[in-house]
Amino acid sequence: MAENKRNIMTRYFFVVLVMTLIGIAIIVKGALIMFAERQYWQDVADRFVKENVTVKPNRGNILSADGKLMASSLPEYRIYMDFKAGGKEKDSLLMLHINEICEGLHNIFPDKSAAEFKRHLLKGRKKGSRNYLIYPRRISYIQYKEAKKLPVFNLNKYRGGFHELAYNQRKKPFGSLAARTLGDLYADTAQGAKNGIELAFDSLLKGQDGITHRQKVMNKYLNIIDKAPVDGCDIVSTIDVDMQDICEKALVDKLKEINASVGVAVLMEVQTGEVRAIVNMMKANDGNYYEMRNNAISDMLEPGSTFKTASIMVALEDGKITPETEVETGNGIMPMYGRQMRDHNWHRGGYGTIDVTRILEVSSNIGVSYLIDKYYKDDPQKFVDGLKRMSIDQPLHLQISGEGKPNIRGPKEKYFAKTTLPWMSIGYETQVPPMNILTFYNAIANNGVMVKPKFVKAAVKNGEVVEEYPTEIINPKICSDHTLSQIRTILQKVVSEGLAKPAGSKQFPVAGKTGTAQISQGAAGYKSGRVNYLVSFCGYFPADNPKYSCIVSIQKPGLPASGGLMAGSVFGKIAERVYAKDLRYELKNAIDSTTNVIPAVKAGEMKEALYVLNQLSVPVQREGEWNGSTVWGHPSESPTAVLLNAGNTDQQKKEDNRVPNVIGMGAKDAVFLLEEKGLRVRLSGVGKVRRQSLPHGSHFTKGQTVLLTLR
Repeated sequence: MAENKRNIMTRYFFVVLVMTLIGIAIIVKGALIMFAERQYWQDVADRFVKENVTVKPNRGNILSADGKLMASSLPEYRIYMDFKAGGKEKDSLLMLHINEICEGLHNIFPDKSAAEFKRHLLKGRKKGSRNYLIYPRRISYIQYKEAKKLPVFNLNKYRGGFHELAYNQRKKPFGSLAARTLGDLYADTAQGAKNGIELAFDSLLKGQDGITHRQKVMNKYLNIIDKAPVDGCDIVSTIDVDMQDICEKALVDKLKEINASVGVAVLMEVQTGEVRAIVNMMKANDGNYYEMRNNAISDMLEPGSTFKTASIMVALEDGKITPETEVETGNGIMPMYGRQMRDHNWHRGGYGTIDVTRILEVSSNIGVSYLIDKYYKDDPQKFVDGLKRMSIDQPLHLQISGEGKPNIRGPKEKYFAKTTLPWMSIGYETQVPPMNILTFYNAIANNGVMVKPKFVKAAVKNGEVVEEYPTEIINPKICSDHTLSQIRTILQKVVSEGLAKPAGSKQFPVAGKTGTAQISQGAAGYKSGRVNYLVSFCGYFPADNPKYSCIVSIQKPGLPASGGLMAGSVFGKIAERVYAKDLRYELKNAIDSTTNVIPAVKAGEMKEALYVLNQLSVPVQREGEWNGSTVWGHPSESPTAVLLNAGNTDQQKKEDNRVPNVIGMGAKDAVFLLEEKGLRVRLSGVGKVRRQSLPHGSHFTKGQTVLLTLR
């Protein structure tokens, strides 16, 4: 019994001893880890954890005024193959489906054949590459998703080996439209925006970075979010895509026609100052036109005759002249302080005695410079102060960077020679960007209120307005109502009766002023005979109830140079097309119990015309025979309705060998009708058919060519 007790105590002692030794060992090891081996184990832990990994937010979109996407961040991808992933099982699967994979790749990327893809993939397989580029260029998200559906590629990257590298690429769905105003990002997006709206509103667009740390668990990294990224706001611009397209096409067509070097067109809403379209085109070495810089706000050029309006307004406001004040311009040449002032028609004998209204109608240099010199030569600062009173010298502080500051200086700021004042009055010896000239004319249209041009209306997040940008007033009244009424009447006559007739429209009244100026090339330029010209037109429409103002400014080498024929004709096309875009609104607001606006309607298919007129609530009277699926005819106007005169369709069918009458039709209907008869058609010009080479009712043979002249 005693011996058993001793054995138990001995065993108990050894158990306690072992446990004590183990405890001591644990404490010692713990102490070693905590102190002696602390840094080693900290380094091991750091290999499995990545701290403060930046997560980039999605950059906000730039939208048009009517909500169309103009700039957006879209993902692009490069796709790769890891031929060592998945082992032999994946390799066998790849070879089993290689032909199917290559056919699928060819369907997604038609520029490479299935055979080329097969050779390329087998080459990568032979190398055993772990990061083998499958297709040389970046691909879209849709293409990536299609590729991911292919056999083997649809497995995860550890089993199939297919993996991708994503890029956040800024895209402009409408291409070059307003490209310089929208702006660009640097190729390395971490550097941010370069210019335009992208730069001006970068802080709102880019959002806020998020922070995560990545921890390795069971051989996989997990993202642990510490701070979630905040996506950028969407920016709602003032640009109207349709109007932008109208302005760009009208301008580029003219630039190509006259071989111009630079062209600008800006369309602005009168009351709000919202820029609906802004086009900046420069001719590149390949002969095509691209948006390279924002010329509309940055070009510092002598404006020429568009400046004469401001000069005359100063004299009208100061009571020095009236619209009836006459000037003897003589034979078109007048000496002024040792230099000759010339009118554009000096070689035809000049304009003789004309009043102020006619001076602006024909853009007489002598008329304007004589008046300003006569009344302000003893106090030129008063004239300059009059210009500054109208804020034409003020910087606009636009929402986007790069604007030039108008350079209009008087005797207080610079040396003033005797010739300075007369030449300054006609737009020389000053530099004013096109946008500032437009802002001035917009104030005339806006009852004397000068508003700041605006490119962005609001910043939006999740459908809610975060920040709104209201219309800002630069000058509440640039002149008296009396002066304003006088100059508006004169500017309307400049278009209806003066040199700016190409800017006018038969549908509505237009007001504005032409400009033609030599661009200084320096002494070497003049000696070599290389003289460039700035031709421009600035105005507004409809003149009786202004809704839009617009400037067209074109730089071209050599003569001929005409502000009316070149810039004015572009303005006219823009005005008519923009007005037509708003036709539904205009007609529905104009047609009431006392007033009817009856539009001109082209000849052609009468049922189509009837449908359009009914949709616009325009009064219509139908005449003639309206049988058959198509009814051809020639409409006419009356004071109260459009008369749709349908032709005799049965008679036309009987006369299959006679040329139909297409005078007055648009190109679409005329070509359809003639080609249906078996004729070949050639077109010259745009507009309505004014002449057809084969007379109406004459016999023809199938395949014969008829030339249609349109105007």
